[in-house]
Amino acid sequence: MSDPLRPRASLRTAVVWDVLKDALERRVKAAGRDALDVLDTGGGSGNFAVPVARLGHRVTVVDPSPNALFALERRAAEAGVADRIRGVQGDAHGLFQVVERGGYDAVLCHGVLEYVDDPAEGLRNAVGALRPAGTLSLLAAGLGGAVLARALAGHFTEARRALTDPAGRWGEGDPVPRRFTAEQLTELVTGTGLQVGAVHGVRIFADLVPGVLVDTEPGALDALLKLEVAAAEQPAFHSVATQLHVLAERD
Repeated sequence: MSDPLRPRASLRTAVVWDVLKDALERRVKAAGRDALDVLDTGGGSGNFAVPVARLGHRVTVVDPSPNALFALERRAAEAGVADRIRGVQGDAHGLFQVVERGGYDAVLCHGVLEYVDDPAEGLRNAVGALRPAGTLSLLAAGLGGAVLARALAGHFTEARRALTDPAGRWGEGDPVPRRFTAEQLTELVTGTGLQVGAVHGVRIFADLVPGVLVDTEPGALDALLKLEVAAAEQPAFHSVATQLHVLAERD
């Protein structure tokens, strides 16, 4: 995932970034503090952590990859926010070996549940890091988007396999271990005791539109961005989104 502040990359991140930024603003007002403590589980090289730190918040990134954390350190320094970002090596299942339980105003759990052995446990740990009035931003791979992409590429057998496979995988070569429907994600979230505030479809059209159209047609990028945002909250499009985003809070 690319930096949500870069125009071309925003096709893939605009919806999540806009929702997250608004949620952080609301949490700032509710907490009565200018700076929040934010945890980014599986945050890698800081694709969201760095922009969040640019807003003035303190961000802890937990990731199992030393290389990703090294890239995070370099990226944070280049952005001038090294003093507001801390990277620690760890994963969702061993989260409280490296961070404080109940110590964060917001937790980002982006691209994590697809890869953990037990999504319910991984999500419970992420939620366990929240303060009593905390906000969860959950982003995971959507089943419908993968089925549609394989079908449009002419791989009809793989599309059918993804549709019927319990994990939503289209074959042995599928790089994503698990995909979810919106219903599955909301059930996981409510199972932790959080209240779902909104569900958004992400990359509904961006992964299907030929790049040449976006790069060569005047105004196409802006128009496609607006289309993505307009469709994101429409439940009818959740079933064909490449990713699904759930925003939730403690009741």
